[in-house]
Amino acid sequence: MKRTVYLTILFAFGVIIISSCGSKVAPVSERIAKVWKAASVKENAVEVYKTGGGSANTKPGYVSYSLDLSAPPAVKIKDVDGGTYTGTYSVTATTLSIKGLTPQPTGTGGNLDFQITSLSDEGTNLVLTGTIPYPKTGNTTNTYTLVTN
Repeated sequence: MKRTVYLTILFAFGVIIISSCGSKVAPVSERIAKVWKAASVKENAVEVYKTGGGSANTKPGYVSYSLDLSAPPAVKIKDVDGGTYTGTYSVTATTLSIKGLTPQPTGTGGNLDFQITSLSDEGTNLVLTGTIPYPKTGNTTNTYTLVTN
C-alpha cells in the first residue's frame, strides 16, 4: 500500500512539473527569418508612414517597403524609394547587421545596423531602430515597426 501511495505522489509531482513548463520561445534568428513589411515608420521620432494612414502619410512610398530575411543569411530590401538591395545579414538577441548590400544604398557603404527594439514571441511583429542616421532619408534616425506578410 505504501508503495502505491509513493508512486502516485511521485507521478502526480512529475505531471505538475511537466505541465508547469511553458512552451519555449524560438531563438531570435528563427523568429526573424521572414519577409517583413512596414506597418509604421518614424524618422527622427516623427511618424511618416502608417498602414492605412492615407493622406496623413508624408512618405507613402513605405507602402512598398519590405525586408526579406527568409533565407538566412541572404537579405533583400525594397526601400522607400523603390530601390532593391541584396546582401547578407547576421543577428544577435539585440542587433540586426546587414552587410555587403548591392547596389550600395546612398551613403551607407553597403552596411546597415539596427537595434532590435522589440520582437514578439510568435515572430509576427518586429521593431527595428537604426543605430546611425540613414542618408537616404535625409540623415534621419529611423524606427521601423514591421509585420510579417
